[in-house]
Amino acid sequence: MRISTKGRYGLRAMVDLAINSVGDYIPLNSIAERQNLSEGYLEQVFAALRKAGLVKSVKGPQGGYCLADDASKITVGDVLRALEGDLVLVEGLDEGQDTDNAVEYCINNEVWKKLNKSISEFLDSITLEDLVTAYRKFNDNMSLMYYI
Repeated sequence: MRISTKGRYGLRAMVDLAINSVGDYIPLNSIAERQNLSEGYLEQVFAALRKAGLVKSVKGPQGGYCLADDASKITVGDVLRALEGDLVLVEGLDEGQDTDNAVEYCINNEVWKKLNKSISEFLDSITLEDLVTAYRKFNDNMSLMYYI
């Protein structure tokens, strides 16, 4: 599994949205400018996020995007699945698929299934709120640095 630019930029944009929206709709050009990303590319990313129900949009001069739910309820896994599809490192045997190869069966059950499950559990354990908190802590520490 390799996370594409769509997934990486989408996650950055969602964290930016969580930091800056505070109940307001944020125009894509603001996110694009702050994150130094292409607005056209973000339009494609946000179309997928809207389709997945992670963001809401309003058209017009006061329009833009906001999170569809609280940042504490949207996980990194949710965002990446919306943009990347299934988050599997290795395709194992499908459920109900039989194999006569005992080694293949054991590897599938003891390695690939557990690895894929661990990746999903890890990504689902981190919320946008967690990332916003980390961002704010980082920014607070940076503002306390003194330069001579």
